[in-house]
Amino acid sequence: MPQPILKLTDSAAARVKELIAQSAEPVLGLRVGVKKGGCSGLKYEVQYAKERRKFEEVVEDKGVRVFVEPTAIMFLLGCELDYRRDTFESGFVFSNPNEKDRCGCGESFRV
Repeated sequence: MPQPILKLTDSAAARVKELIAQSAEPVLGLRVGVKKGGCSGLKYEVQYAKERRKFEEVVEDKGVRVFVEPTAIMFLLGCELDYRRDTFESGFVFSNPNEKDRCGCGESFRV
């Protein structure tokens, strides 16, 4: 069986479940994409998925569905999505083996 495009840590899966439960509208899961932007050229994009879009891949991990935009698949292969919370910030963090460089603020990356 082929490896999934990305995997979620227990912390990320728990946070996605919390966010879906708090949503005022029906949500199927999380949508992950990559768009141009930032100092290094590419930025991760995370949002609610209210429907499955044409050509999206669906990854199911730890009871959570992640919809991967077709243009992002090649950038996300082998990725791990984590959720971290500390004193000053919290958010989803990508550990991506395809990254060649990341900007100083951590908001964008290059492959």
